[in-house]
Amino acid sequence: MFVDSSTKVFFVLGATDMRKGIDSLSLIVGAHNKSPLDGSLYVFCSKNRKMIKVLYWDKNGFSLYQKRLENDKFIWPKDRNTTIEITLTELRWLLDGLNPISTYGYRKILYDSIS
Repeated sequence: MFVDSSTKVFFVLGATDMRKGIDSLSLIVGAHNKSPLDGSLYVFCSKNRKMIKVLYWDKNGFSLYQKRLENDKFIWPKDRNTTIEITLTELRWLLDGLNPISTYGYRKILYDSIS
């Protein structure tokens, strides 16, 4: 996927029928009051948690990334019918088999001045 560090990533929670393609997934994104054309990555997971799809608008058309696990399952939040924003790092964790929701790194510190 050709994205940069400013790209937003959203989990579309709940189970998604993985037979759905770009058009149907775009409608799901729209139903969550998001725009599938905004350049964000939208991540969907199957009911059995063995497959994810990532939908994103890439300059002049949609791209759809799919990953299917052969022996394991993705760690996917149990919430339903909502979206949550995650980071690209957390998406990478998901793809690597880690729990992106409960795995935390160092928190970001912002200073107003240096003394």
